[in-house]
Amino acid sequence: MLAAGETPVYLGPIVALLVAAGLIGALFVRLKVVPIVGFLLAGVLIGPHQLGVVADESQVEAAAEIGVMLLLFTIGVEFSVERLARIKKFVLGGGTVQVLLTTAVVAALCLLFGVDWRVGVFTGFLVALSSTAIVLKVVAAKGITQQPVGQASVGTLIFQDLAIIVMVLLIPILAGQSEGAWDIVRALGTAALVLTAVIVIARKVMPPLLERVARLCSPEIFLLSIVAIALGVAYLTSLAGVSDALGAFLAGMVLSESRHSAHALSEIMPLQMIFSAVFFVSIGMMLDVTVLAQLWWMVLLAALAVVVVKVVTAYTAISVLRVGAPTAVGAAFLLAQIGEFSFVLQQVGAEYGLSPAGLGADGDQLLVAVTVVLMTVTPALGALGERLAKRMGGRTGRGTAPSADRGGRESDDTRNRVLVSGWGPVAKNLSAYLRSNDVPVTVTTLNPDLAAQAEAEAHTVVRGEATKASVLHEVDMDRVKLIVICENTAEEAAHVAHILSGVAPGVPIVVRPVDAPDVPGLYDAHATRVVDTQRAVTEPLGRAVLDLLGIDHTGKNHPDPTVMSLFTPDPASSCAHTENLRPVLPKSPGCTECLRQGRHDWVHLRLCAHCGFVGCCDDSPGRHASAHAEGGAHPVATSVEPGEDWAWCYLDSVRIEPDRAGTGGVGAGGVGAGGA
Repeated sequence: MLAAGETPVYLGPIVALLVAAGLIGALFVRLKVVPIVGFLLAGVLIGPHQLGVVADESQVEAAAEIGVMLLLFTIGVEFSVERLARIKKFVLGGGTVQVLLTTAVVAALCLLFGVDWRVGVFTGFLVALSSTAIVLKVVAAKGITQQPVGQASVGTLIFQDLAIIVMVLLIPILAGQSEGAWDIVRALGTAALVLTAVIVIARKVMPPLLERVARLCSPEIFLLSIVAIALGVAYLTSLAGVSDALGAFLAGMVLSESRHSAHALSEIMPLQMIFSAVFFVSIGMMLDVTVLAQLWWMVLLAALAVVVVKVVTAYTAISVLRVGAPTAVGAAFLLAQIGEFSFVLQQVGAEYGLSPAGLGADGDQLLVAVTVVLMTVTPALGALGERLAKRMGGRTGRGTAPSADRGGRESDDTRNRVLVSGWGPVAKNLSAYLRSNDVPVTVTTLNPDLAAQAEAEAHTVVRGEATKASVLHEVDMDRVKLIVICENTAEEAAHVAHILSGVAPGVPIVVRPVDAPDVPGLYDAHATRVVDTQRAVTEPLGRAVLDLLGIDHTGKNHPDPTVMSLFTPDPASSCAHTENLRPVLPKSPGCTECLRQGRHDWVHLRLCAHCGFVGCCDDSPGRHASAHAEGGAHPVATSVEPGEDWAWCYLDSVRIEPDRAGTGGVGAGGVGAGGA
C-alpha cells in the first residue's frame, strides 16, 4: 500500500500524456485533420527531447506495444476473409506489385549512394508500408470505402500488413545473422505452420467459446474474453518466433468470421483507441526537434522522395489491374506516406543492428520526422489525388463501384429501413407487421438466442449494442429511415435514443419503454414519439369495445398521447408559475375525466403543462381543466386546439404567449404536433 499523500511515480507522466494527446488531438479534429497527427505531435511536445514531461520512454513502451497489438487486432476483425475475397485482385495483385516495386526502387536508390544492398532492402521495407490507420480514416471520411479508389487503397494496405510477416522473418537474414536460404525456408515454414495451427484451433475453439460468453449478456465479461483472445494468440505466436502484433492481427482475422465480430469490435474499440493513442504518442516522443532543425533539408528531401517513389510505384501497381488511370492516381496519393507499422519493423531491425539507410541514430530520427510530416499531409495528398483524377476525365469512384455491401444489404441509397434496437415480443410483432408491409428491418441485440430468433424471422441482424460505433457502421445508418427502441427500460431507452439522435440527426425515434416512461429524459434525448405500454394496450382495446357497442368514436383521438410536449413561455411573461415546466406526455387522447365517465361532450381541450393531464375547458360541461388546476396545484395548461399555441394560468387568470423567438413554445413533439 502507498502511504497517504504519496504520488505514484508513473501517474504524472501518464496524466501528462493523456491530457496532451486529448487537447492536441481535439485541436486537430477542429482543424479537420485526423487526430492521429495530433497524437504524434503531442508525443513530440512532451517527449524527453523537448519538454521532458515524460523523460523515460520505457514508461510508455509497454502500453504502446499493447496499442500496436490491439490496433492490428481491430484491423483483422474488420478485414474478414469474405471481404478479402471481394477485393482479392487489389490484395494479391496491386499489393504484391506495390510492395515489391517500392522495395526494389528504394534499395536501388540506396545502392546509388553507396549503401549496402541488405540495408537498402531493409529501408525499402520501411518505405513500402503505408499508414493503415490514417488511410482508413481518410477513406471512411470521404465515403469511398466501397468505391474503386477505396477498394484499391484498402486492398494494398491489407497486403502490406500481411507482408510484415515475411519482412520480420527476413530481417535476421538481412543482418547477416542466418545461414542463408535454408534459414529463409525454415522461417517461412515455421510461420506457415504456426499460422495454420492458430487458424485451425481458433476456428474450432473460438465459435463455441464466444457463443457461451455472449449468452451471458455481460459486456464486461465479453470485453475481457476478447482482450484475452487477442493478447493470448499474440503471446502464443510470439513463442513460435512470429511477431506478437501479427498474432493479434491473425486473431482478429479469425474472429471476423464469427457472427459476434461486430459486437467484439464495438466492445474493444474504446480500449484500442486509448492504447493506440499511447502508441502514436510514443512514436512522437522519439523525435528530437534539435536534430530535425539540423537536418530539416534532409527531411524535406526525403519526404519528397518518398512521395514521388510511392506515388509512382503505387500508380504502376494499381494500373496493372486495368482499373483506370483516375482510380490509380487517387489511390496512389492516398498511399504516399510511411505507415505506423514501419516503426514496429524498425524496432525489430534495431535489435539486429539495422537502421534506415544505414544512418544509425540519425536514420531513426529521419524516419520519425518524415513519417510525422507525411502522416500530417495525408488528407491533403488524398485531396490532391482526387483533383488530379478529375482532371484526367475520371471520377474517384463515387457511384461507380460494385454495390456489394457487407451482409447483403440493398444496393440503393434511399432511406427505407427501420432500425429496431432490442428484440422481444413487441419487437417481433412490430417487425413482422413492417415486413408484411414491405418495410425492411434491421435488428440489433446482444443476446445470441434473441438474435437467432430475429434471423429466423428473416430480418437483418447485427449483434451488439446499438450505442457502439462499429455496430452502427454495420447497420449502415445512412439507410435508416426510422429508429424504434421497444425492449428497454426508460433509462436505457433514453441513453440509446440520445446516442442515436446524435449519430443520425433528423431520423425519427419511437420509444416504447417496458416500464413507466421517463418523459423528461426521453425529451432531452430527442425521442420523437413515446408509447406508454399501458395506454398502448388500453387504446386499441377501448376502440374494439366501442366498435362492438356501436358507439362512434372517430375523430376523438386528440391530442396524440405519444407526442411529448414542452411549453416554453415568452420571457416577458409576468406569470411566475411557468418556472420549472417539464416535458409531458398527454395522459389520454381526449379529456381524461370525461373519458372515464364515458362522455365526449367537451368543447375545447387543455393540456396540463406540469403532468400531462388532458382536461376540458370552462365552456365544456365538465370544466375538468380548471378543476385539475385547482385540485392538483398545477395552474398552467396549454391549448391543444388547432392553430393555438398559448397557455393559460388558472391561478393568475392570465394568458401566456409562447417564446416565438426561441423554441416557439413547443418541444420535441410539441403541442402543435400533438394536434393543437
